[in-house]
Amino acid sequence: MKILVLQHEKVEHPGIFRQFLAEDGHSWDAVELDAGETLPSLDGYDALWVMGGPQDVWQEDKYPWLANEKAFIREAVEERGLPFLGLCLGHQLLAEALGGEVKPSETPEIGIMDVQLTEAGASGVFFDGVPERFDSLQWHSAEVTKMPPGAQCLATSPACVVQAMKWGTRAYSTQFHVEIEDDTVANWANIPEYRDALHDALGRDGTAQMTRKAKEGMTGFNEIAERLYINWLQSAAQA
Repeated sequence: MKILVLQHEKVEHPGIFRQFLAEDGHSWDAVELDAGETLPSLDGYDALWVMGGPQDVWQEDKYPWLANEKAFIREAVEERGLPFLGLCLGHQLLAEALGGEVKPSETPEIGIMDVQLTEAGASGVFFDGVPERFDSLQWHSAEVTKMPPGAQCLATSPACVVQAMKWGTRAYSTQFHVEIEDDTVANWANIPEYRDALHDALGRDGTAQMTRKAKEGMTGFNEIAERLYINWLQSAAQA
């Protein structure tokens, strides 16, 4: 497969998924939207991935390219039916692009926290082989408050109802992060918006706390990431 990846921060890339893609011989091109890179044609690409970032979906005045990105996602998913994977901001952008709503979280989630599969998630393809309750890295202060028409909620948590979503047959997204690697927390903590949110939630030693907990759970995170990657590929191959 040839995958187009939309990024909103240089260090917020596909993470551990890069290893899986390389091992399987898939290729990917990254477009760094926050750096002013322009959206290419979707022609020639087999799938679209949209990563996280410190921006909020409603900040089109500050980041004018967000409007074009939403239209681009809509074209890819709704018009072309391309397989899609969205993480964190990518999850929120998918919801907005297809008619859902995203608002500030009443309770931001920052830390290593439980996610619970819904009945639809536990019985579907995307979370096949994943425990019904598992730990994930959360780092968000906005959330999907209304799913787009036709979407299914696949996972949830007490503070965020829509932790994972499916739209159509080949578009999947998660609010939580499973793509993390050993240096992820340290890299993301250098992003001012993320650092401030981390300190507000966990105190001035928040980076050390999050790094320690992420390291303790890294094997589990990577195992779930690989399972979701395999399951996503299976869904992408479906007609």
